[in-house]
Amino acid sequence: MNGLVIIDKPAGMTSHDVVARLRKIAGERSIGHLGTLDPMATGVLPLLLGKFTRLAQYFLAAEKTYTGIIRFGFATDTYDAEGEPAGPDTAPTLTLEQVRAAATRFRGDMQQMPPPYSAKKIAGKPAYKLAREGKPVELKLAAIHISSFTINDLQGIEASFELSISAGGYVRSIAHELGQDLGCGAHLSSLRRTQAGVFTLDEAHTLDELAPLAGDVAALEQLCVHPRNLLPEFPAVTADDHALGRLRNGAQANLPEFSRAPMVKVFAGQRDLAAIATRVAGTLFQPVVVLG
Repeated sequence: MNGLVIIDKPAGMTSHDVVARLRKIAGERSIGHLGTLDPMATGVLPLLLGKFTRLAQYFLAAEKTYTGIIRFGFATDTYDAEGEPAGPDTAPTLTLEQVRAAATRFRGDMQQMPPPYSAKKIAGKPAYKLAREGKPVELKLAAIHISSFTINDLQGIEASFELSISAGGYVRSIAHELGQDLGCGAHLSSLRRTQAGVFTLDEAHTLDELAPLAGDVAALEQLCVHPRNLLPEFPAVTADDHALGRLRNGAQANLPEFSRAPMVKVFAGQRDLAAIATRVAGTLFQPVVVLG
């Protein structure tokens, strides 16, 4: 089975758990997710299946959008509600205006310190494993971009928010730092990813929805994103048999594509994505990823 399916990840499952469940449903071993979601988090988790896993490189920089709740009063060692409190509850009295004012610095380009309990590698070992072993976790600042961060409401000690952040950014770290700035501590109480790149919750399916279709490849593929809608920044072009034969053998071929776009999606028919190709000159293209 080849395709990209968007799962609405439930709380309590790791992204790896979702991959394992889909392997059983689809009967396909080669599956990879596009951006980890913590077990506590829910929402958009795009998964590539079969030969489409070769396309992962083109999704790595996709921005993510989230909604969630930040709980003020104390920080935790994981920066979210699943961690241990890092101090007593300060029972802060905050106003919506105070929280919104503090949130204004979390916009644009900035340097962010990842959480100690994260998958960031330190000398080849995930930081969370070192943290669990009680060993020092020495992470480095990472450059991120926050397109928007809106505090929608404040009910007592809980603020609801919406956030759009670049790949590699940690919402947990933003909650933690916001609590530091306000002098009361804070952690991420809940998180839902509403969009990953161009993929939204409107296109997402639950695992329970897919489970009855186990083994029915045709039905499962109908729930995948239409291949022509993948990577919308690349024009789609339908190739003839001669050009397809050359591209599948790694050779350059002329394609009926007359824009100046540097990369294109090459199709054999309406749904069969055969390759990603880069423009050499004019209408001459070189395949960079061959899917079949």
